[in-house]
Amino acid sequence: MLAEDADTAATQAAPQAGDLRISLNAFTFFKDNEYFNDIVEGYTLFGTQHNPQLVYYPTKELRLEAGVFLWKDFGTPALRQVRPTYRATWTHGPHQFIFGNIRANLNHGYIEPLLDFERVILKPLEEGLQYRLNTKRATVDVWVDWLKQEYAGSNFQEQIAGGLSGSLRLTRPGAPVDVSVPLQFTARHAGGQIDTLRAPIQTLFNYATGVVARVPLRGRTLQAVRLNAYGLLFDDHSFANYRLPYQTGNGLYLNGTLETRYLDVMLSYWQGHQFFAPLGGNYYQSIASRYGTPGFTDAERRLLLVRLLRDFRISDAAALTVRVEPVYDFNKQLLDFSFGFYLNFRQEWLLGNVGRRARAGQQ
Repeated sequence: MLAEDADTAATQAAPQAGDLRISLNAFTFFKDNEYFNDIVEGYTLFGTQHNPQLVYYPTKELRLEAGVFLWKDFGTPALRQVRPTYRATWTHGPHQFIFGNIRANLNHGYIEPLLDFERVILKPLEEGLQYRLNTKRATVDVWVDWLKQEYAGSNFQEQIAGGLSGSLRLTRPGAPVDVSVPLQFTARHAGGQIDTLRAPIQTLFNYATGVVARVPLRGRTLQAVRLNAYGLLFDDHSFANYRLPYQTGNGLYLNGTLETRYLDVMLSYWQGHQFFAPLGGNYYQSIASRYGTPGFTDAERRLLLVRLLRDFRISDAAALTVRVEPVYDFNKQLLDFSFGFYLNFRQEWLLGNVGRRARAGQQ
């Protein structure tokens, strides 16, 4: 329920040309990171985000949304963000093209070393272009997020992020084992030619691929087992204008998940060598985050993570997600943990069909 998907929003009838709707996405979050290490120290995220919008369908395939995004952190009287939102989505068969506020963060489907779970809180809006493909055999998500626009005379660089996340299914539906091959890529670039900073460009690439398998158990309590393994690469492609301690790195990410009636239990092992992903989870990096000790590095990271995950369905439009995540650092012989509660509400209401009214008025 954390990942946004307005196309399958609860209690939503199939759109008709001329439909005018109002939608509300409401997200309340609490995440407590009890971390005591130099890569990332502990902090708490606690607040709420709301995005009411008007939705209009000029045709069945074209969806236009416009609204306002409000972000309030608890414990402070001020709003953290007030931003307009706009999205145009054209869906044609298995293809989807999105302009404006793209389907962000968890919707991309990345593993956490490449894309931080906390981006659902800290980077809720992404603005740019996106193409998505969804068939029985393959899924593809290609996206560009324009982070910062520079203008002539700006004293900062333009910043861009983007990537590709896809999966190719190797087995047929209904097979005893569902096997797929994922392919993931992210890029982050800082540069530009018209600013006054004259700083060197920085371009960072990350890659990941591997194999994912899911075995249905069809039991009343034990429902399925998921196994996946990923190899990852880091490449600083800044043409000798290096700002980071490492220019290349790699990682190994192994996961086993038991899906049960009551909760999902996920066991993960991470081994990173000089690995850095600017969009990835802080704990996996070999370079200290902004929450860590400045200048600290750990070239060889070895971690064991346990995740206890549970979704409580409140209604068709609302759900509460609970996550408890202890992590053990083999190098430091240190046990840290985090836990969080996330309340999601998403619903649309049909106001009427303005297309029919316009045609009736013309007669």
